[in-house]
Amino acid sequence: MALWIYVVPPLAGLVIGYFTNDIAIKMLFRPYRAYRIFGWRIPFTPGLIPQNQPRLAKQIAKTIMGSLLTPEELHNLARKLLRTERMQAGIRWLLGVALDRLQNPEQQQQTAQVLARILADLFNESLPRLVKVLARQETFLEGPINQLFDQVLLELRLNAEQARQLSEWILKQALPPKVLRQNLVDFLTDRNIEALDEEFRERATGSYWLVANLFGLKNALLRLRTYCLEEPEGAEAILEDLLKDINAPRRLTEILQNLSLQNLPVSAVRQLRRALRDGIQDYLRSQGPEVIKGLGESIDWEKVASLVLGRLRNSKALIASIDQISADLALILERYLERDLESLMMQVIPVLNLDQVIADKVNATSPAELEQAIQQIVRQELQAIVNLGGLLGFLVGCVQVLFLLR
Repeated sequence: MALWIYVVPPLAGLVIGYFTNDIAIKMLFRPYRAYRIFGWRIPFTPGLIPQNQPRLAKQIAKTIMGSLLTPEELHNLARKLLRTERMQAGIRWLLGVALDRLQNPEQQQQTAQVLARILADLFNESLPRLVKVLARQETFLEGPINQLFDQVLLELRLNAEQARQLSEWILKQALPPKVLRQNLVDFLTDRNIEALDEEFRERATGSYWLVANLFGLKNALLRLRTYCLEEPEGAEAILEDLLKDINAPRRLTEILQNLSLQNLPVSAVRQLRRALRDGIQDYLRSQGPEVIKGLGESIDWEKVASLVLGRLRNSKALIASIDQISADLALILERYLERDLESLMMQVIPVLNLDQVIADKVNATSPAELEQAIQQIVRQELQAIVNLGGLLGFLVGCVQVLFLLR
């Protein structure tokens, strides 16, 4: 009997200390929900952590944002993630994905439609507005127009074949005998006939003076006009024979072939260039936006986009330039981030709302999952607390036995 007095207290202290700590640790998480009897909530239900999970979530978020994810740490993390090599690799990957997308006919069609809408908006909307704004400047297109005049129009000369074709077109389409006859009739008005007769009388000399003052040109010109009006077919035949007799096609061909702006005086060339520039500028100011918009509406932009994408898909220069393009873009981003990364991170942190994200994530975690996660992290530490409780209980029992021995 005396033996039980010395054995029971240490064993009882061991059992009580061990299981008391084990129960206390389990009561941190369990029960997971509240239990009620006749509407009265049983104390210690739910467990401490499930009962205070919202406050715990806010405290965890506050601790993480205050100690771990500070703006300085996020800034340093962003600099590590956005190193030039990583950005270049990411940009190269994106460009590779874009090129691979062009190889797929269905995706190429979708890309062509998107590109067509972009080109149409650029040409039909943005470009007319840009021309309208730029046209207000006095020097609008002055350099390109002058360059066009100096390098193209000033050097332009027709070769023999071009001059021959142009002369044939002029004589057959622009100035056939019928048109010449009508122009001659329109020119020979009474006023013009009087002016020609007076000019001939004043300027004629020698034998021509005698003819001019005795006969004059008035009657002859009146008869010519009357003949052209009353006998149009005969007048046209005479004009046609006259053109053949003077070999008009050959003469006109020679004139056109020798025609060049370089043969004109310098002052005339400058005046012509100025007039051309002013005419183009005035036309673009008044009609340019409408002309560009109308031209854009007449273009099949989807077809143009398909041609552009097809050319890009088979472009060896583009494929060979991917590395260089990605490197250049990465350097541009690096320079931008070096200057504005800190301010950018200060703007991003409130937008990300990381503390609320962390709190919502903790609140969304079930008590069982939360217990399992904590147990995985501190399982050994929690078991050590349980064992320590048993050890302390055993020691208390031993102390009690010592008191009994005294």
